[in-house]
Amino acid sequence: MVSAASVVVAVGTATGLLSALDDRGGSDEARPGLVSGSQSPDSLLVVPSASVPSASVSPSAKVTASPSPKKASPGPTKARPTTATRLYRYPSSQVLDWVQDNPGDRRATVIESRIADRPAAVWFADYTPATITSRVRAVTSGGAAQDRVPVVVAYAIPDRDCGGASQGGAPDLGAYDAWIDRFAAGLGSGEVVVVLEPDSIAQSECLSAAQRADRFASLARAGRVLKAANPEARVYYDAGHSGWRPAAEQAALLKQAGAASAASSDGIFSNVSNFHTTAAETAYDRQILDALDGPPGLGAVIDTSRNGNGAPPDGEWCDPPGRKIGRAPTLNTGEPSIDAYLWVKLPGESDGCKGTPGTFSPSYAYDLASP
Repeated sequence: MVSAASVVVAVGTATGLLSALDDRGGSDEARPGLVSGSQSPDSLLVVPSASVPSASVSPSAKVTASPSPKKASPGPTKARPTTATRLYRYPSSQVLDWVQDNPGDRRATVIESRIADRPAAVWFADYTPATITSRVRAVTSGGAAQDRVPVVVAYAIPDRDCGGASQGGAPDLGAYDAWIDRFAAGLGSGEVVVVLEPDSIAQSECLSAAQRADRFASLARAGRVLKAANPEARVYYDAGHSGWRPAAEQAALLKQAGAASAASSDGIFSNVSNFHTTAAETAYDRQILDALDGPPGLGAVIDTSRNGNGAPPDGEWCDPPGRKIGRAPTLNTGEPSIDAYLWVKLPGESDGCKGTPGTFSPSYAYDLASP
């Protein structure tokens, strides 16, 4: 969404990975490139967070401040049975490519140690039904082999981004339902976190009431399919962020989309591609969870990839200066009702102001990662 979001736009086709433009001189640019190697048309082509549309910043004209956070009363910390307590770092991303191609760059050590070495989400944003199962399986099987938990993002809902810069997805909801079936078939049997359709609920005002109801029914179905395919999958629904909608309003939308049902949901996610502080998101997410009034065990995950200094006071969303990386990704937050801090958007991927949207900017990454 050009005016509405911190955008990571697919450059070229979403089936391509992004690779460094110059492997010799520490270039600040990146370009779309096809995956090299001996891969067949059915090969495991994965779209990492570096090359997909993702956004969760509401339009400045539409931002509604959430109510002043009240003292949270989340109750006892829920205990999730877990065997793999560490998150999985998929070994392919723009930042990893850049670090490998630019070992002599003065910024490389900081970028490698503070960004590239951290686990991040893997995005599936292209509508390619024929290969989606094998590509998801490449990530989940990699995590299982290391006894780590992968994070995957399903991002193919029709009419996503209300026709903005991150537009795309399946041609209609019937096609999306079939895509989700194939996505689910790649989840395997181990633990996996699924971030289900960023912006699909918080940003649904462009749809008619009937279209919104259809979308929410499809999202509820998606959660049921994902969890039926792999009971160890944790599925989280779009809660926007603390500067977007009031918690009660967002919770009402989430209920319609199945987020309060144990059959389809493990809870909510917030702050994807945004900058709001972890404290603000924690308070907001707990308000939503209380309003959802769902079964015991629903929790929240927070994108902490760029929220170290909080959101800019002027509301700027496009590669705003002065931001820093936030808390490291973890499944052990020590906070009741907060299941994980995740890096859903990889730091250093431009929103469109420090480079072509969706491409890795070493200068931006260095600014974010520098102490």
